[in-house]
Amino acid sequence: MLAMFGSIGMAMIILACALPAYNSWWPIFVVLFYLICPLPTRIAKLPHNADDSLRAAHAMFATIGIVMSSFALPIVLARAEVIQWGACLLTLAGNVGAYGTMLAFFFGFESSESGMW
Repeated sequence: MLAMFGSIGMAMIILACALPAYNSWWPIFVVLFYLICPLPTRIAKLPHNADDSLRAAHAMFATIGIVMSSFALPIVLARAEVIQWGACLLTLAGNVGAYGTMLAFFFGFESSESGMW
């Protein structure tokens, strides 16, 4: 199921770029946000001597900022008339699919003994 939803999300983003009606590859830049989204959490889980709750809060704040940026980028591009609104909506739907897949993976497969959250 995770692979299916992730594939549907990526297919929507590729369609937002490749359909002849839209013909702009700017929406593909949201994939960079997908790649850097798990990094703050992974960095915060590294062993440190600092307060764990503070590291968790900073990691959550950075992750939320990255996720919100991936939703804001297509809206800003559409308002600036760089891409069309249809491509924006397809990209936003692809974001929901991709982040839903990531969220399901982290809640489904991460160990609850880690003590991070």
